[in-house]
Amino acid sequence: MSKLNEKLLEVLKHEGVVSIMSWGVEPHLVNTWNSYLVITEDERILIPAYGFRKTEKNVDVNNKVKLTLGSKDVLGYKDNPGTGFLIDGTASYIESGDEFDLMKSKFSWLTRVLEITVNKAKQML
Repeated sequence: MSKLNEKLLEVLKHEGVVSIMSWGVEPHLVNTWNSYLVITEDERILIPAYGFRKTEKNVDVNNKVKLTLGSKDVLGYKDNPGTGFLIDGTASYIESGDEFDLMKSKFSWLTRVLEITVNKAKQML
């Protein structure tokens, strides 16, 4: 069963802010853009990372993360304008290999790739 439903994939076609929460050494929140997220065939989320150093330190201690993302351009519950999602997952960093090369070809500025394995995705709006 798919954890990333059609509504979430539709949100990713529109620009919006993605917030990534990590905690391990200390709670930390970092942001990126919907358009930077790449979904793999097995529904992992790949995110180009340039900074994200505190996130990486947290992931080294505790690989659990939460992401929020949304778009005001996608209809939510009861056809209200805008919807958003809360994603629970586990994170790791990729520094080489095919997926790193794929992401580097799209985002030349990245130094690593933040890989999120989705455990749960819940529509919030």
